[in-house]
This record gives sequence, structure tokens and C-alpha cells, in this order.
Amino acid sequence: MANEYPQVMTIAGSDSDGSAGMQADLHTFFTRKVYGISVMTACVAGNSYGIHASVSLPLDFIDQEFADISADFKVRATKTGMLADSSLIKNVVENYKKYDFGPLVVDPVIMTKHGNMLLEESAFETLRELMVPLATVITPNFYESEKLAGMNIKSDDDLIAAAHKLQQMGAKNVVAKGYHQDENQTEVRDFILLESGKSFWLSAPYHGTTHINGTGDSLSACIAAEIAKGTSVEQAIRIAKEYVNIAIGNEIAVGHKFGPINHWAPKME
Repeated sequence: MANEYPQVMTIAGSDSDGSAGMQADLHTFFTRKVYGISVMTACVAGNSYGIHASVSLPLDFIDQEFADISADFKVRATKTGMLADSSLIKNVVENYKKYDFGPLVVDPVIMTKHGNMLLEESAFETLRELMVPLATVITPNFYESEKLAGMNIKSDDDLIAAAHKLQQMGAKNVVAKGYHQDENQTEVRDFILLESGKSFWLSAPYHGTTHINGTGDSLSACIAAEIAKGTSVEQAIRIAKEYVNIAIGNEIAVGHKFGPINHWAPKME
């Protein structure tokens, strides 16, 4: 009976306020009825007002986390979150290749939803060269698609072109998230490009709220959870889009400023 229950791994940093990072991933795993396992890469001290301190964990400790998980568990899918520098990205890539941790969902945490750079250029290049080609699914936000594809996105056709560029870089399936910074917009449209060549748009209502912390984490975590349960990649993406939209649309009163999405809200099978 050992390891028959679906197990999913997140490789990410700990966010002390629970709204994003590893905590958002584990919230999502729990509500999607898979068992969450974690490789912690960093710890962040912060709250709804902002991030105030961070520390990276030693690479030899991270190596041990990978080794211990591999020695005991059957991980059916893995997702990555924030990987702060080139040495950490290289370490994660080496360990992922060394063990069998299932399909990889890459949330390329490169830029904020407002377009601010989170990674140094050298780390970005390492992620693009080493991590992107491993991705079964990649889930860039609007600005990350621009950065990865090396182009400005000003139209639907541009977003489609960017998704094709990401696929040419090695990512099998691409979830290119649409622009969502216009308070007058009524919907958010994401372009999906599958390994088979099939493509389509997914739309959801735009919610004008400050409670959106962990949105990207939760989307990629939900995709990984569904893949671990044996769901097709296409259906996993569709489920994740609906899951996150419901979680954003039903605010939870936590924190004074920028709050988390509501992982309790989606009542989905």
C-alpha cells in the first residue's frame, strides 16, 4: 500500500505570511486532495504589507532534502516556484534530473505581475537555458512571457507568438497568462499551447481586488496536482484556471493590505 496516494512536490521558498510560495502550493495540494511534499530553498519574512527579510538555504541541505524525499516517496509530479540565483537553479536542475520526480510544472518566477524584475540577469539566463527545456508545463505571467520570448506583447497575435517561442525553447505545454492590470477590463484571457499543437484561449472574469497573493503559485500547483492524479495536461490546465478564478473571486479577510486568495472557496471535484 505504500505510496499509492498521489504525492506532489513543490520546490520553493517559505513565505511567512502563508499567502504565497510554498504555503500557497501546499494549500492548493491539500484542497486538490493530493499529498504535498516540499523542498524548501529559502525563507522569507514578511506580511501583507511587504517582504522585509529573506535567507537562502545551503545547497548541501537542499541536496539532502531531494535525497531523502527520493529515498521514501513516490512523487508523481513536481512544480517549481521562486529560485533566487543561478547556483540554486543549477542545483535544482541537477537534482530533478538525478531522481524520478514525475512531470515538471515550471512557474518561472522572473518578474512581478507589475513588471518588476525579481531575478538578476545571470539567474534569468540560467533559468531560460536549463529549466525551461525541462518543463512539461510552463506558466509565465504576461511580463515573464515578454522577457522569456524577448519581445513586446501588444496583441493577441503577439502572445500567441511568444507562446510558440517558449515551446521552441523546449517547454512542452505553455500557459501564457494574459494582461490583467487594467481596472476597466472585464476578463482575463490566457493562451494555451499544447504539445500536440492544439491551442485555445481560456477566459475568466477580472476581479478588482488586492487579495491576489499566491495566484501564480496556486495555478501551477493545481496543474501539478491534477497531473499527479492522472488528469490530462489540457484538463489539468482547465481545472486550474477555474480553481484560481473562484479563489480570487471569493475574498478572504486575512491581512491588512495585500492578502491571499481563498483556497477554501473552490468546491470542485
